[in-house]
Amino acid sequence: MKNLSPRKWSLYVDGSCLGNQNVDHATPAAWSVVVVTGDTGLGRGSGELHEEFAERVITDPSTEGFIGAEVGSNNTAELSGFAAALRWLLVEGGNDAAVVRADSQYAGNLASGAWKAKANRELVAHVQSLWDAVAELRPLSWEHVRAHRGHRWNERADHLALRKAQDEAPVPLTFWKPGQR
Repeated sequence: MKNLSPRKWSLYVDGSCLGNQNVDHATPAAWSVVVVTGDTGLGRGSGELHEEFAERVITDPSTEGFIGAEVGSNNTAELSGFAAALRWLLVEGGNDAAVVRADSQYAGNLASGAWKAKANRELVAHVQSLWDAVAELRPLSWEHVRAHRGHRWNERADHLALRKAQDEAPVPLTFWKPGQR
């Protein structure tokens, strides 16, 4: 009889900010999420793409979807990406194990509650509450992925976030190559 192991989700998140110095509420920043099944986490990017999506960081408290980012920055984009990945896991509704993979130790350690926030407190509190809600429903962890080292899914997340920050369409996956920004 075939061993039927439960599915494990891998969600790669990344953030991008154009001109990440002297940031304010109008600084263009965006995040992305790449959802993969059958991934080992190794650099070649095994597994199959399930879904990918990206959005701009919302810094206006009166805008729907605002989750606490006061400025557009790499850090708020990375944290917003974590929030989107965690919301996806809540909506997906299953109880399969999930690992969020990110090149930001800052966002991963804040999201999981390993570090205490010194800045972006409202945003971090929102992300941590999502983490807690997901962790009650399924096994959840996060892993650091080294940035810009050719890891297929991390590079794809980087591509999507950068293109969204630039208000440009991403290159379709079938024509895209790792490292192509």
